Amino acid sequence: MDTQDFIRKRVHSCYWDREVNCATTSLLLLGERFGVQLSDQVLDAAAGMHGAGGYRAQCGLVEGPLMFLGIVGRQAGIPDKEIEKSCRQFASQFEGRFSSLLCSVLRPGGFNRDDPPHLCEDLTCRTVSFSMEFVHGFING
Repeated sequence: MDTQDFIRKRVHSCYWDREVNCATTSLLLLGERFGVQLSDQVLDAAAGMHGAGGYRAQCGLVEGPLMFLGIVGRQAGIPDKEIEKSCRQFASQFEGRFSSLLCSVLRPGGFNRDDPPHLCEDLTCRTVSFSMEFVHGFING
């Protein structure tokens, strides 16, 4: 299975079978891709990170990968200053590619009462692919 098929199937499963949010989904897929075991405590911490708990602020598709950069950076012995620099670069590149870091801007069609569930599934696939590429570059120098 190629990477895009893996991402599409796993995102769908996380959203529809497990009912987890975008930040948790990003963390889970990055952990699987890079062989990083995520603790329950880390996944618990991501429970409210989907636009700051629905406040529509920073998107969980940004927050999850930022958390992962810290986790994988520490495991690789990368100094905190370099992790911080990479987080800033990730945010800048994410914003350049997807136009914003805000859930209220990124979410297709914004927020409406009659939105179908998991409206961000396609966006999640695209951002997880971007995040995987970024993390790969981060850990491989």
